[in-house]
Amino acid sequence: MAKKISGYVKLQVPAGQASPSPPIGPALGQAGLNIMDFCKAFNAKTENLEKGMPCPVVITVFQDKSFDFSIKKPPASYYIKKEINLKKGSGTTGISDAVGKISMQQLKKIAEEKLPDLNTNNIDQAAKIIAGTARSMGVEVID
Repeated sequence: MAKKISGYVKLQVPAGQASPSPPIGPALGQAGLNIMDFCKAFNAKTENLEKGMPCPVVITVFQDKSFDFSIKKPPASYYIKKEINLKKGSGTTGISDAVGKISMQQLKKIAEEKLPDLNTNNIDQAAKIIAGTARSMGVEVID
């Protein structure tokens, strides 16, 4: 018989750096989960990823206080900053104060990586989604 789901907890945790401190501890404590079990399992699952890479994680909480979790790809902004060696995006958006430039080739490379988490199967449409994120960060998209 399948376990009954009592809820979901969504967090963004740096790879290999899960600890019981906020925001993880309070979020899992409210759900009644064993915080250290999650931290150990998450760190073990992300040990081969780049340290500190932001990993969105969806934790499924069952009624018997057990849990299961799935790790998604990092946000598109992380890939954009990494691709063009940018420390942070612009405080204000718009091309007049662009903080960097990114090509469509680079956007397609990022889109291929993010494709499982996007709501499209078309690589060109996925590149357009990533381009929108780049523009909102103050990065100029060039052909």
